[in-house]
Amino acid sequence: QVQLVESGGGLVQAGGSLRLSCVASGSVRFINVMGWYRQAPGKQRDLIATITSDGTTTYVDSVRGRFTISSDNGKNTVSLQMNSLKPEDTAVYYCYVRESNIGDRNYWGRGTQVTVSS
Repeated sequence: QVQLVESGGGLVQAGGSLRLSCVASGSVRFINVMGWYRQAPGKQRDLIATITSDGTTTYVDSVRGRFTISSDNGKNTVSLQMNSLKPEDTAVYYCYVRESNIGDRNYWGRGTQVTVSS
């Protein structure tokens, strides 16, 4: 089992920045992917950024160039630096990890609200 706790959400004006952080605990030894999902009101939860244990990152087009994902494996943390925020970035953001001890297991945090005002 892996437990995830996010922090750093809030209200920001368009063009501003926020930094989300997530701390993993429990069976962290076998985590090989960390990332962030988001879910806007009335929409599905979408994966927006990932980072693997070797540091490879991926982003969806809508956030590439504005968001930066990073991790500190020694502290089992993953962060998302969000710059040039837009109202359409408003969503609940969920930390995500994949743990591959016996098969692949996915875990999500409870989420943190990000609201971008125009």
